[in-house]
Amino acid sequence: MSYKKIIYLLLSLTFILITLNYFFIEKTRDPNHSSQEDSAHTEEDESSSGSSIKEVLSAAKEGKVPNIPITAGMTQMDEITDKWGKPDNSVQTEAGIYQDFSNHSTTVGSKDNVIFDVRSFDPVLQQIRLNDIKEVSGNPNATKYYQDASHDQIIFIYDVNSFYQLKWILPKPSIENKNPKVDHISVIAQEKGDTGDSDILSTMSLEEKVGQMIIAGVNGTQDGENTKTLIQQHKVGGFIFFSDNLSGPRQTVQFLNKMKADNVNNPLPLLLSVDQEGGKVTRLPGGLVNLPTNKKIGALNDPNISFEVGTILGKELKEYGFNLNFAPVLDVNSNPDNPVIGNRSFGDNPDVISELGIQTMKGIQSEGILSTIKHFPGHGDTSVDSHLELPVVNKSIQELESLELIPFREAINSGADLVMVAHILLPKIDDTYPSSLSKSIITDLLRKKMNYNGTVITDDMTMKAITNNYRMGQATVQAVKAGSDLILIAHDYNKALSAIEALKKAVQNGEISEGRIDASVNRIIELKRAYKLEDIQTGEVDLTKLNQSIESINKKIEQ
Repeated sequence: MSYKKIIYLLLSLTFILITLNYFFIEKTRDPNHSSQEDSAHTEEDESSSGSSIKEVLSAAKEGKVPNIPITAGMTQMDEITDKWGKPDNSVQTEAGIYQDFSNHSTTVGSKDNVIFDVRSFDPVLQQIRLNDIKEVSGNPNATKYYQDASHDQIIFIYDVNSFYQLKWILPKPSIENKNPKVDHISVIAQEKGDTGDSDILSTMSLEEKVGQMIIAGVNGTQDGENTKTLIQQHKVGGFIFFSDNLSGPRQTVQFLNKMKADNVNNPLPLLLSVDQEGGKVTRLPGGLVNLPTNKKIGALNDPNISFEVGTILGKELKEYGFNLNFAPVLDVNSNPDNPVIGNRSFGDNPDVISELGIQTMKGIQSEGILSTIKHFPGHGDTSVDSHLELPVVNKSIQELESLELIPFREAINSGADLVMVAHILLPKIDDTYPSSLSKSIITDLLRKKMNYNGTVITDDMTMKAITNNYRMGQATVQAVKAGSDLILIAHDYNKALSAIEALKKAVQNGEISEGRIDASVNRIIELKRAYKLEDIQTGEVDLTKLNQSIESINKKIEQ
């Protein structure tokens, strides 16, 4: 055999072996998976996707998508064409006009010149996969499908709050592509009427409704399992914090931000509350300069000062991430032996208390913080502390109307957000139940006689005025029957659970109608919507700026 033939045979054999090897590999390859390079989804990818998803969720709660200067429901179309120029394409639909801006990877839908739908085709978002979305955000509120000549898509719909809806649009999963990447996202502003209070209510289970009526306490300085259970399983309406929960500005912000993140799949934001009255009742940590007592402010009797103090209180709460203040105190301090009110009151003159208290309330509200007037119908003429035992006040409605009720009536007429009802027995009005559990006080006096249609909250139900005389479930049911909307349970996780279970059982056995529960939840929804509360992440506290404001008002008071 010639040398050339040997070379030829060797080359032929090599070619045959390579070909056989190729077909063998292809035959044994898993047909349900793409190549290793295509299917690789590393931990680093997942971490990056998780961060991107959280960024999308946070922006969606404000009606935005990341890196696009548009707020759904607010930004006008003219503003965008001024910035970006004419769109590449425009389509008229039943919902409105949709316009493409390919240079910005954005499509917007508008109606009457207002953008209601913002869609992003950002390449960064297109690296997110279906499983990543579910892992971070949980199951969607709804899933829809869309198909035409060029699209076969699945749409995950998340109601991020009562104002905005987030949609993730992806290729429909298939055998070849079980975990597809995002095509685009859409943030939509709900039209007025689309997410009215009754519409939100109609989607809520009894568990969710009852949960909204509970303001629970927290244990420690971190978001523990009990807190997470109250948020994610029982859908509680909010939480109250005390000094021992708040060790510093950064810890406080991180604590609240984590709770807000835990609440991401609930349709209503959390009420995050403290007693930040000024004077000796100050919960916020980190070296804040103290504001003067209400007694000192009352002696000055300057409504402008009171309003400014209120704005500072509101700024303090907002800076730390809270949205509800249990202040101002409107009690008339008519009993010098009162062990619990004292210098927390503006004094013993109901007219001065009315004017200064209302201005403080309005100052708090001006910063977008809910304000609570307390302690109805008046804790100023008690000789015992309701934290320790049940006070008794032997006054008739007529006597209350001439003194204690004056500041409350005026504040209600001036737009009070919430009224906190005290644990005080008034035997001339109701000789069985304390005010917080009394239908005669809450429904007949506060709602009917004083025409208050807003939200009612109990004082802390773990105070001994209640716990020495009632079981938690029993007291909770009675408070709701009396007319209260929110039950404040400042301490003890198990007591919060007892309250929730007792309310559910009371509805299930007919002791309380679901219509009665609906009335309270409607008021709570209205309250949260009125202030456009959102579970938005809070940044770093600017202590220097806050203290400058406090020092400025303190100088005015000392002059």
